[in-house]
Amino acid sequence: MTTVADRSSATTKAATRSKPKRDLKLKRAGVDAEAGPQSAAAPSPFPPIEDYAFLSNCHTGALVAPDGSVDWLCVPRFDSPSIFGSLLDRGAGNFRFGPYGIHHPVARQYEPGSHVLTTTWRTPTGWLQVRDALTIYPRHEEDRSTPHTRPPVDEDADHLLVRTAVCIGGRVEVELVCEPVLDYGREPASWQLLGEDLKIAQASGPDFQMRLASDMKLGVEGDRVRGRHVLGEGEGAFCVLSWREDGYTPPDLTEATARLDATGHFWRQWLANARIPDHRWREMLQRSALTVKGLTYMPTGATVAALTTSLPETPGGERNWDYRYTWIRDTTFTLQALHWLNMDWEADEFMQFVADLEPAEDGSLQIMYGIDGRRDLPESTLDHLTGYAGAAPVRVGNGAYDQKQNDVYGAVLDSILMHTRRSQRLPRRLWPIVQSQAECASRIWRNPDQGIWEARGEPKHYVSSKLMCWVALDRASQLAEVRGDPKLAAQWHDTAEEIREDILAHGVTANGVLRQHYDTDSLDASTLLAAMFGFLPPTDERLRATVEAIADDLTEAGFVLRYRTDETDDGMSGKEGTFLICSFWLVSGLAVIGDIQHARDLMEKLLRVASPLGLYAEEFDTETGRHLGNFPQAFSHLALIEAAGRIILDEMVREIS
Repeated sequence: MTTVADRSSATTKAATRSKPKRDLKLKRAGVDAEAGPQSAAAPSPFPPIEDYAFLSNCHTGALVAPDGSVDWLCVPRFDSPSIFGSLLDRGAGNFRFGPYGIHHPVARQYEPGSHVLTTTWRTPTGWLQVRDALTIYPRHEEDRSTPHTRPPVDEDADHLLVRTAVCIGGRVEVELVCEPVLDYGREPASWQLLGEDLKIAQASGPDFQMRLASDMKLGVEGDRVRGRHVLGEGEGAFCVLSWREDGYTPPDLTEATARLDATGHFWRQWLANARIPDHRWREMLQRSALTVKGLTYMPTGATVAALTTSLPETPGGERNWDYRYTWIRDTTFTLQALHWLNMDWEADEFMQFVADLEPAEDGSLQIMYGIDGRRDLPESTLDHLTGYAGAAPVRVGNGAYDQKQNDVYGAVLDSILMHTRRSQRLPRRLWPIVQSQAECASRIWRNPDQGIWEARGEPKHYVSSKLMCWVALDRASQLAEVRGDPKLAAQWHDTAEEIREDILAHGVTANGVLRQHYDTDSLDASTLLAAMFGFLPPTDERLRATVEAIADDLTEAGFVLRYRTDETDDGMSGKEGTFLICSFWLVSGLAVIGDIQHARDLMEKLLRVASPLGLYAEEFDTETGRHLGNFPQAFSHLALIEAAGRIILDEMVREIS
């Protein structure tokens, strides 16, 4: 999914900036510019990506560093400009609430079944426990901050970041430091205290206003607000950041705690509806389900690919992209995971979002859209930011939105079939999409494209793109049967068979392995989709040869690469980490061909490299054990659910056979 489309002139300029300017950025980020290729574990003021905690209210999300600092928050929605951006530049704003002078907690965990974070601290004089959440609360009025196109629900985003601290032993001095820098670190906020009790401060900026409230006395120091207070055993304090239109903030610790409790209750009630088996992997399945739901934009039903932009795939490198959008190819994996978890309401919300999308002029859907359905996602670079640990440029927008990728048709139609299979009813508003996508796939499947990984090089006849065109026509044929149109069903079935014959004639090496594209014998992890979408039967020797070749020759320490960068013209420099989604795909591929023990072994290995809080980025660096790329990554968690489901189903079948 890495976007390497032809970029705007601003992007090209950023990628070729002068060495002195690049070295200055690295120095600002605390990285030695003369040390050669950067290690993912190089000393840096930036916390490891995997050490961040993820909070969500299904409108936006926050990342909380181990020291209690909110280093990433965009309001009011996922793709808004950041107000706290020290994830990408240590001077781009943060919000810390914790013990004064102590930066390493003794424990961090989510409250069971929720996105409420609890952090426990030990200081020289006592113990402190902090709770954090982007709160969700019963809602009765219309939400003007983030208007809904889907039916409103009983509980929705509160547009509050609520933080409480309780001294559970001894005495602890608590510190609050709130220093937002608006518009991706461009515009410091202007603060003023409201009232005479010094407990509410208001920040203003261009077209933006928010409030910070606490039961601690606050003081304004330039562009930031600070507060300090000593808590004795059993005493508590709170602070709340509000970007609500009405400026509401909880008046006291009791109300702040009630909103945290209600948020935990919301998440546990939601999870109670999920079909998660009593299995040793249950906890990881629950956390993946919560993560996917947390990356869902409730007003429209869209799911962002990740919370962040520009976390690097190569340490200190240029493979940095904005993932705060919805990729259409994710639809089939999203629908598959949601239906497997019995989350049919969320699946329908997402399907309705797809049905609302505006197609391109030729009738096809774009490869990605904004979470509000917008088509134009112009890309630019933020050259004033250092980037995470010196990885520049920092990008906003995504220049690949108008790229042609022939796999998108299969993703859409597989999703629609999956969504209608249980009811055997095809909603009237979806049939035009079936027709248009099937016609597009029939028209273009012979053409080369940029492939699933959006390579910048010359278009090629990528096998995975042809394969997904086969999926498109195969699923369209089945949907036509549901619709009651046997003539169209036969026509689309014949085209699907024509595509299959072309792939098997030109897309298989002399060793019986599916190629990356027709002009090479190189491997590509995307050909694992042949197993997952049923292109070949599990007993087919070509399928087995492909899965085994990837397991043997396209891995590092057992983890799967997308492809070998020295064998693929992707238009970028630098080595990539292993891709977690591809590793989970290999688990699924091994399960499909019946190599269950190998699949189980790899699954256990993948589960052991989850972050301390059970989260996954896009990539995994096998040399250092660090996560790379945007975080948390929906695709990684979706692939985990799919892979685990295949193994669990096999175990259940074996139990009753």
